[in-house]
Amino acid sequence: MNMDTDELKTRLKKLNARATQAKMDLHDLSEELPTNWESILQVAQRCHEAHAMLMDARKAAAAPGM
Repeated sequence: MNMDTDELKTRLKKLNARATQAKMDLHDLSEELPTNWESILQVAQRCHEAHAMLMDARKAAAAPGM
């Protein structure tokens, strides 16, 4: 699937915002511990997935031909 440059930039911007929000959610949770400790795995998984998607998109953007 080839995206044009504007679509790729938009996707990267959205993924970056999602990853940043997930990072902040994880940070906020860590500051509140032990309150809401039950949600650690869920919040961490969401953060991991957001950053994995962002890294994949960055690799795709850096690939030759983009």
